[in-house]
Amino acid sequence: MSELKERADFGIIRYANCWEDADVLLEGLQLNPGASILSIASAGDNALALLATQPELLLAVDLSMVQLHMLELKKVAINQLEQEEFLAFIGVTESVHRMSVFKKLKFSMPSNARQYWEANTHSIENGIIHCGKFEKYFKFFRRWMLPWVHAYNTKVELFRTKDASEQARFYHTTWNDFRWRWLFKFFFSKRVMGKYGRDPEFLNEVKVPVDEFIFKKAETHLISLNAQKNYFLKMIMLGTFGEPLPFYMRKENYQLIRQNLNQLKTYHGYAQEAFIQMPKIDACNLSNIFEYMSTEIFDSIAIQLASNTSKGCKMAYWNLMVPRRLSQHLPEKFEYQKAISENISANDLGFFYNGFYLDQRI
Repeated sequence: MSELKERADFGIIRYANCWEDADVLLEGLQLNPGASILSIASAGDNALALLATQPELLLAVDLSMVQLHMLELKKVAINQLEQEEFLAFIGVTESVHRMSVFKKLKFSMPSNARQYWEANTHSIENGIIHCGKFEKYFKFFRRWMLPWVHAYNTKVELFRTKDASEQARFYHTTWNDFRWRWLFKFFFSKRVMGKYGRDPEFLNEVKVPVDEFIFKKAETHLISLNAQKNYFLKMIMLGTFGEPLPFYMRKENYQLIRQNLNQLKTYHGYAQEAFIQMPKIDACNLSNIFEYMSTEIFDSIAIQLASNTSKGCKMAYWNLMVPRRLSQHLPEKFEYQKAISENISANDLGFFYNGFYLDQRI
């Protein structure tokens, strides 16, 4: 992983939103109040969502300091703003007051995070959920590419409430034309996605045709009823989450998350190093970090995770295009929660992932 830190650019906000389904994460972990949780920070959304479980400690970890700055800003905003104000500030709804709000928030942030955002006020003004490299990649797709394929009304029709047969018929007869297939193959190719969406270094271990893999995952989802309520898909296609919102933004979760903000701490570095900051660990949200590792490094990390956790610790993570499973590699240390993983994966709004995995330390 140290090689990845040297090769990939961690000086930019790569993700302004977490693109993993927090509802799936919480349903899989089934945490009781008072747990100690380690979570990959990314854009902070799922770390914040985990606060709804009322943990004793939640340590959010990331190799990227600027991703931690994103989390710090969202944390302070939740603490000081009501839910509707928060949505306007981060960019879910329209606002012309974001800079004046930021001026009130910034002195409650760590100095390095405050200095970063003071130097990047354009991201504040435009709404911080739109400032990531990945989000800009989708914005380019939505604004400049997709209109050549589908009119706005066609995109809206994709999300209209309809039964399963009508949803499938719409996809096959209207949506999936030759222009859509060509655009998908081009825009979601390994080369284009690596250069403009993710970092090329994050795709080094991918051995499958990226465009074909994602197309099949997208097709399976677009013909399903889950597509109609998918806020990730709406953001990609329409530029807005719509309803429902991501877990941490929802009104019914907002106050509980706010009440537990003091339990959230951050750590700049590797997940395996962060374990020493925690006397006990009940659960980990590892995002899809195993995707980025060589087989040799994954082997080493798996051993470290096993060595630094005790019986009962739950490990939740996703696989995209690189198959990695702790319980497959170390079956004597981790037990695969197969039924839970497969049942939850079937309803995962992160449709591009190959699967959600839950392992438990034995």
